[in-house]
This record gives sequence, C-alpha cells and structure tokens, in this order.
Amino acid sequence: VQLQACGGGLVQAGDSLKLSCAASGRTSSSYGMGWFRQAPGEEREFVATISRSGTRTYYASSVKGRFTISRDDAKNTVYLQMSSLKPEDTGVYYCYRRDYGIGSSQDYWGQGTLVTVSS
Repeated sequence: VQLQACGGGLVQAGDSLKLSCAASGRTSSSYGMGWFRQAPGEEREFVATISRSGTRTYYASSVKGRFTISRDDAKNTVYLQMSSLKPEDTGVYYCYRRDYGIGSSQDYWGQGTLVTVSS
C-alpha cells in the first residue's frame, strides 16, 4: 500500500488549506485513516483521525473546530480541511492508514506534505 499526500504549501495566518492523501496498491476495504504532523525540532503529533465506518472523527484539541477530516471510499482518499490556520500549525503533515484484516491490522505512512503558515 502506498500513500500519496499532497496539498501543502505556504499560506498566511487565517487562510485555509486542504490536504489530501490517496492510497493505492493492495488496500483493504476496512480501514481507518488520519493525519499527524511534525513541526521543526518537535516530535510527531496526532492531528485527526476518522474511523473505519467514517462516522466517528477525533481531533487534537489544538485543531478542533478549525480542521475537518473526511474520506472518500470510492477514491481511497482522506482529506484534511484546515481553516483559520495559525503559525503554530506549520509542519510536515503525514497521513497514515490502518488496514484491517481478520484478526490483524497493518499501518502505512505517507511521505508527508509541508505546510507553512506565516504570521
């Protein structure tokens, strides 16, 4: 399974940006997906995730109310709509995917896409 993330860029504080992450290869029909980010000099941190059913979403407190995660199963793609961006949202955003099998799961990571928010 390969994950291709895109949509990053340089924006100003208060702007919006939408990231996408498409999965390809031998994917499972049962999967969860989400996003982490890593700021310069910091550890990777959780941002958002969406459940296998697509009905439950979870967010880091720092982005709740500003970011929205969604998925398109037909396209095997997860999105992260980011609004009211702040300089502290700057970092490399990584998508991940957890494929579920019978009694097992497998995690995959994308290569990351850089988001830079200027003040």
